[in-house]
Parts: sequence; C-alpha cells; structure tokens
Amino acid sequence: MWVWVDLDRPTPAEARILTDVFHFHDLAVEDALSESHHPKIESYGTFLYLILHGIDFNASEHCFRTKDIDFFLGPRFLVTVHPGVSRSIGKVNELCGRNDRVLGEGPGVLLHRIIDTMVDNYRPEIAKLETRLDTLESDAFEHPDTQLARGILEFKRDVASLRQVVMPQRDAVARLARREFPVIDEQLAYRFRDVYDHLVRLSDEAMFFQDRITSILDAHLSAVSNQLNQVMKVLTIFTTVAMPLTVLTGLYGMNVRLPALPGGETAQFWWIIGMLLGISGFMLAVFRRRRWI
Repeated sequence: MWVWVDLDRPTPAEARILTDVFHFHDLAVEDALSESHHPKIESYGTFLYLILHGIDFNASEHCFRTKDIDFFLGPRFLVTVHPGVSRSIGKVNELCGRNDRVLGEGPGVLLHRIIDTMVDNYRPEIAKLETRLDTLESDAFEHPDTQLARGILEFKRDVASLRQVVMPQRDAVARLARREFPVIDEQLAYRFRDVYDHLVRLSDEAMFFQDRITSILDAHLSAVSNQLNQVMKVLTIFTTVAMPLTVLTGLYGMNVRLPALPGGETAQFWWIIGMLLGISGFMLAVFRRRRWI
C-alpha cells in the first residue's frame, strides 16, 4: 500500500504533516512552503524532492507565469504541495477517480502522469504563439507599419519567458530519465525519457521562434526604412524642383525694372508660367534619365 497526499495552499497545521508524519528534511520542507524556486531535484536518501513549474500564460502582461509544484517521492508515498489550484493535479485526480488502476501503478508512475500532464499544458500555449507569429510575419511583409514593432517586441518577450520556463524543466526531467535515483526504475525512466523528449522539442521551438521573430523584426525595420526613403525621395525631388521656380518667381516679384518679355505685359505672365513648366520638365527628365525616380 502507498499514499498520495496533496496539499493545496497548506495551512500551518497541514504543513506539519510534512515534518510530523513524513519526517521530511527541514530544508526541503522550507523550500516547499516558500515562494517560487528554480526547478531542481534533490535526493535525501529515503525520498526524492522535486520542484517543477506549471505554466500559466498571462496575455495582459505578456509573460508565462509559473506556479510551483513540489513533489516528495518515496517508495510508498507521493506528496504534492502547490500554492493554489493546479490544472495538472486536478486532471490526474479526476483520472484516478474514474480508473482505480491508476493509483495501483505506484507513486513513481503517478509522478510521471502529473509531470506529463504539466508538459501537455504547454502545447496549446505554443500553438497560440505560433499563430501570433504567423500573423506578425504576414503583417510585416504585407502591411508594414511603425506600430507593428511594438507587437514584435512583445512577442520576443513572450518567447524569452517561455524559454526561461521550459529549459530549466528540461534539465530537471533529464535527471529522472537518466536513472540517477534508486526510486526511479528502468521502466519508469523510459516514461520520463518521453517527457524529456517533449521538453526538448518545446525548447527547440522556443529557440526557433526567437530566431524567426528576430528575422521578422529585421525585415520589418527594413520595410519601414524603405518606406521612409521613398517619402524622403519624393520630398527631396519636390524641394529640388521648387528651388529654381522660387528663384524665378522671386526675381519677377521684385519692385525693380526687369527686361520685358515679348508680347506686352499681358503675355509676360504666360511667359513666366511657360518657363516654370519648362524648368520643371527639364529637371524631371534629367532625374528620370539618371534613374533617380
């Protein structure tokens, strides 16, 4: 016979179960009852202490929040401690209620089921990130906009948060897959190796997302820069063409006697208009011939 004890936000009285009933080491109990820690595994001889993180993506803050789940694994017991509701433990608990054989497989297998469920919860969030990435990529190439840079940078922060969550978990589960601890037998190590493979793929996808979003950011900045260059080119051409016209109209606007043009005073206006159009056309033709426009 063996037992599974699940402590959800344990009160001080409930927390004494860890020391008075199971006689766990004080340092392990202190870690289990304190704030979040880095994922890790420690062997205390008679039991194995493990910290892993459940994922909880916060869309408003653009980060992957994590919730600690602390595991105490022994030959005849599994104790889980977590500060609040855990989706993974809730699913496994429902499975135990529907199938009595789950608890009959032993504490190590139950530990694997919980960790495997935790890793499975990552997949929907990865799919959401991939959808957002496809949308950003499409917008960057088809509808480049200066406001798009903010969305790209927010996505980079999301991916960085994902990597900070996945990679430490991968290293912790790898130790379970390598059979470093007597409580993990060969068959159970195979199960954890499968979980480790999932975490490796998730970490690889996170790195791929990081490289891809960096390329999208570079392409977006290039597109925005090209747009700016086009605008500057148009403004420069307009200014260059307007400069001699301004000089000409300024000369004929002075209150001094200038050489008269043929046709009398009435025709002089049209002569000036013709000269303005001629100068403009000549300059545009030169720009076109040099392929500046």
